[in-house]
Amino acid sequence: AAPRGTLVFLTGGPGQPGVPFLSRVRQRLGSALDGYRLVMFDQRGTGAGALDCPALQRQMGASDLTVPAPAAVRSCAAAIGPDRRFYATADTVADIEALRAALGVARLTVDGVSYGSYVAERFALAHPGEVSRLVLDSVVPSWNVDPLQLVNMRQSAAVLRDVCAAQRCGFDPASDLATVVRRYHDGPALLDMLVSLSVGDPSFPGVPAALHAAAAGHPDALTTLMARVRTADAATAGELSQGLHASALCADMPMPWGGPATPLADRPAALARAVDRLTPAQVWPFDRATAAGNGFIQTCLNWPPSPAPSPAAPSPGTVHAELPRIPVLLLAGGHDLSTPLAGARAQAALAPDGRLFVVPAAGHSVQNRAAGDPAQAELARFLG
Repeated sequence: AAPRGTLVFLTGGPGQPGVPFLSRVRQRLGSALDGYRLVMFDQRGTGAGALDCPALQRQMGASDLTVPAPAAVRSCAAAIGPDRRFYATADTVADIEALRAALGVARLTVDGVSYGSYVAERFALAHPGEVSRLVLDSVVPSWNVDPLQLVNMRQSAAVLRDVCAAQRCGFDPASDLATVVRRYHDGPALLDMLVSLSVGDPSFPGVPAALHAAAAGHPDALTTLMARVRTADAATAGELSQGLHASALCADMPMPWGGPATPLADRPAALARAVDRLTPAQVWPFDRATAAGNGFIQTCLNWPPSPAPSPAAPSPGTVHAELPRIPVLLLAGGHDLSTPLAGARAQAALAPDGRLFVVPAAGHSVQNRAAGDPAQAELARFLG
């Protein structure tokens, strides 16, 4: 008995399964699900059928931005083979439509977190008549994220300053971060750590003090913290498949060199040209080397050419597509550095019947946090 219809909940990554999280989602969402039939599934290439690339998996775990060895990227692509072209978002969108038909329902409520929000948007754009409402949590805009991570880098300054103000630490952690990046040239690793903490612990425990000490020439605490975060990011392919992560992102993301069919030999020069055009203000408190060297870029730089996927939705005639006129709730955490608030705001401006709800001190996946989270009450009102 589901008088309010079927709600399909989409997890993130790409690479995260759905089925293992069914009990957690049901518990976290609680009464918001009253009257709904909750459906979760393992998106293709995840879960029990995960694409498994042992070397790449060991190096990256659950991280988006850890920089993998080129050999691990190439061996993963070779192991998957030509079938890697079948793991784009367009394929998952087609799978959801097949699932809707199999469930025998005319319309779905779709709730997507992180990459799941992108899948939800692309499904709504491709099948506007089959969606009754959308929940977009930790929003990846429908035009995807910037692989250079410019917004994420700039937003780290505001988030660290907010954390420091709450702790009354008495110094500027953003300036300390800039000093550390210049001194140790470890921008990609620092960005990876900060993004991971915004997912796992958005209070950023110990980060301002460790950055301040490193800026003064004492990096030991920061080195220890970075190692601890990397260890916590370990994950099996069944938990988050890095093979699927690479297959989907390198097919979907708008790269500086163009689409996924661009020959490998043409990519470094195109990347260099794009990075050379960046101003210091666009990357501060990081640097151009962080933009060029983050895990997104370095994975896809070495991912072999594949045919461009079919579009997941009819071309709207513009890069930034307006969502259908259906109720849309957008949820965002003010401390989220994985999918920063700016992306949610940009997507909200293209949701004619949308509402953006921000939890200032929350990080990534705001509706999935502990009981008492204000996002859960907002979700219950929206779905009810």
